[in-house]
Amino acid sequence: MVLEPGTDVPTIRATNQHGDAVQPAFEEPTVLYFYPADDTPGCTTEAAQFEEYGQQFADAGVSVYGVSTDGVDSHRDFAEANGISFDLLADPEGRLCEAFDVELVDGRSQRTTYIIANGRVVGVYERVAPDGHATNVFEDLVDTGVIAAE
Repeated sequence: MVLEPGTDVPTIRATNQHGDAVQPAFEEPTVLYFYPADDTPGCTTEAAQFEEYGQQFADAGVSVYGVSTDGVDSHRDFAEANGISFDLLADPEGRLCEAFDVELVDGRSQRTTYIIANGRVVGVYERVAPDGHATNVFEDLVDTGVIAAE
């Protein structure tokens, strides 16, 4: 069972595709999306669309992080091949998945996205369709008042 809206989010620390330790500040609006694997069609679509919306997220003060159980080298190759500029967090042991109650199937996280603000879960999406997801998340950030309408 995933973390429900209103739940305090755990503090996490992970390594990104550049080999840097990252500890997201969940006080600021954040999108934390879990995806099964680098270089698969659905995951590539989802990452590319979050990248396409990257400037809009940034302008609204929203941080975006992708998480999968792939390692740093896989994330680096995936990010470079697809022009991904936001942090992809490596979770090879599934600790982030466990912290956020994201189900693992055959060692891969189920596609789950959290909207976080003020250290709490604001919204959660389970088993989403990758195509159009970034658009839906951005619109929901506005609709829920997490960010102001443009």
